Amino acid sequence: METVKVLDNVYWVGALDCDIRDFHGYRTSDGSTYNAYLIIDEKITLIDTVKAPFVPELLARISEIVDPKKIDQVVSNHAEFDHSSGLPQVMAQIGADKPVYSSKMGEKALKAQMPDCRALNFKTVGSGDSLSLGRLSLKFLETRMVHWPDSMFSFCPELGILFSQDAFGMHLATSRRFDDEVGRNVWGYEALKYYANILTPYSGVIDKLLQAVASSGLMNQVKIICPDHGIIWRSNPGEIVGLYQKWVKQTPTRKAVLVYDSMWKSTEKMALELSGTLSGQGVLVKLMNMKYNHRSDVVTEIFNAGAVLVGSPTINNDVYPTVAEVMAYMRGLKFMNKIGAAFGSYGWSGEAPKIVQTQLAGMKYQMVSPELRVQWLPDESALPPIRDLARAVADALPREPVGADFGL
Repeated sequence: METVKVLDNVYWVGALDCDIRDFHGYRTSDGSTYNAYLIIDEKITLIDTVKAPFVPELLARISEIVDPKKIDQVVSNHAEFDHSSGLPQVMAQIGADKPVYSSKMGEKALKAQMPDCRALNFKTVGSGDSLSLGRLSLKFLETRMVHWPDSMFSFCPELGILFSQDAFGMHLATSRRFDDEVGRNVWGYEALKYYANILTPYSGVIDKLLQAVASSGLMNQVKIICPDHGIIWRSNPGEIVGLYQKWVKQTPTRKAVLVYDSMWKSTEKMALELSGTLSGQGVLVKLMNMKYNHRSDVVTEIFNAGAVLVGSPTINNDVYPTVAEVMAYMRGLKFMNKIGAAFGSYGWSGEAPKIVQTQLAGMKYQMVSPELRVQWLPDESALPPIRDLARAVADALPREPVGADFGL
């Protein structure tokens, strides 16, 4: 793939990783991109680098525009390895004495992670600092815990370009670099999945950041948003910002996600009965059997749901392994404003639903009833309490039906 012009004197020079399928536990079904940007001015500036194996691609794309040795300085907005592990190789090519601009936490993280960075010429910057490139400039805004302590934005006011590191990104490997070249149904889901799996725990911090940015008037100046993953927002950057403003609230909808696994179809029969009754109450239902669904897809569905019902058979006096795994993943994401319920079939001990009930309550889900247990295969006598649980969930959900565009 060739270098892509973002604006006059600003180029995408990053890399596509079409083969990656796991990103620290997040299933990247469509690969990812490691975006880096080159600004041509009196001082040629590289914004971020790439994952180490992709440095040859980065340098080859830079070479289409300018000799890499002519780069005067590098800005590191984020120290995570997918953006920084190529930094030592890049600096060895362009000149190890040239300045690397990062936040104070960024310098600390880069030096701690990579001994080869310890001799680099770091220049630390913080919110309100600026850097002259010649005709253009960069202004810096620290965005701590969006989603690492070192994270920061770099903004070019003369061009209205915001380099937003991991914010407003997505894992999507495509040769089309801009939002208007990719269907909203594609980028919408991928942006939501990215937020749900990576940024959800930081929603409170992101909310405050968005409010501060809005009150400063910065977003009125932004014409293009260049994140470190996925597509570049040029047609309407305010749209993705508006979605983040919505997502930080985690407003519940009339949707229920049933997460379960089953050994001999007994717990599955309970899930299907719950699903049918919920649907009859006007609830949008998503059934997610953990034999066939990945945890990162499950939490994407959970993100905009109002209710999560978790079903598990009991094995060795405990929760079924696939259910235990997704529960651990959910716990770390700290979802808010959820109704919870636990259910499951058992043979002779039946501890799993109680354990799940306790875990959901510990995640601060609003539990609508005690856990529901059925011994062996549910028969006709077991159906009324299952239906009662479904109705209790439906009654606790918002009354408005979920629209076709509920996620976005």
